Amino acid sequence: MSEQKAIEGFIDGVIEEPGAEGVTEGVSEEREQAGGAAVGGAAVGVGQEPVPPAVRAARASRPLRGALRWAAALAVFAVFGASTAYGVTRLERTDVPGLATAPDGRWDYPQLVRPPLPAGRPAPFASSNKATAHYADLRELVLPAPRGATADKTLAVSHGWVRTGTFLDEYPLKDDRELLGGVFRDRGLRHIAARGWTTPDGTRTRIYLLQFDTGLVAGEVQQEDFAGYDHAPRTLRGAPATELDGQFPDSWQLPNVTHYAYDEPRPYGAEQVRQAYLLAGDVIALVVQSRKGGARAVPFQQTVALQEELLG
Repeated sequence: MSEQKAIEGFIDGVIEEPGAEGVTEGVSEEREQAGGAAVGGAAVGVGQEPVPPAVRAARASRPLRGALRWAAALAVFAVFGASTAYGVTRLERTDVPGLATAPDGRWDYPQLVRPPLPAGRPAPFASSNKATAHYADLRELVLPAPRGATADKTLAVSHGWVRTGTFLDEYPLKDDRELLGGVFRDRGLRHIAARGWTTPDGTRTRIYLLQFDTGLVAGEVQQEDFAGYDHAPRTLRGAPATELDGQFPDSWQLPNVTHYAYDEPRPYGAEQVRQAYLLAGDVIALVVQSRKGGARAVPFQQTVALQEELLG
């Protein structure tokens, strides 16, 4: 399975909107029409010859035979459809195309639900939201850990926020930390929500959401400090060199979210580090995954895709 096929189906059916339920109702009505024929006979108009009883019986039997044939055909299709549905429900998840998880390395994330908006507040990309602001609780917009993962205690604090210094510790160079610290003060960084975990295969994931006053401010910070054409503009710990992630598919790019994904080229250090910066309205997100021996592409793409969907 290619990386492009592996990314397909990451998002479909994963996220639910709060309180959105579809209801479909069908209404049928039987109507009877009165004919001009009497029971056991037929009406004959002026100048017409009476129709013999045998002919009338033959004509009357034709619609009956057609109806019986249709009923038989519908019965066959119903039996076939029921057996097909039963066959699908009996298949293992990995046997159904589009639902496989184990062979391509995807993680088992829980069902995702966007948090409710405060009363009277618009969605981040609604036409009335000129600031493209996320009014929902930012901590509820951080992607939850997949099933079986162990929470990172340095990020899994009870209140859900992390200090600016915790985020800046991702950058080993003092100049980068000081520069970004000044940018955050000058640009009015409001707060940072974060979550981290480690999966059984040893992959470590950290996600940070940085919220600014408006989408305009966040966009300027992203372009000036976190967007690079062919490599990441800031060096993360464990990744002294980076390159644009050529395996990352752009075909499913969301209309209101942009991403910049980078990979660590060979030879790796102690771990391979993958990273992506996302911009969604007033929020800049950083997704980092690292693993000894190589960080796999599929779970990284899956994690970034789902985080984008939550923010979008």
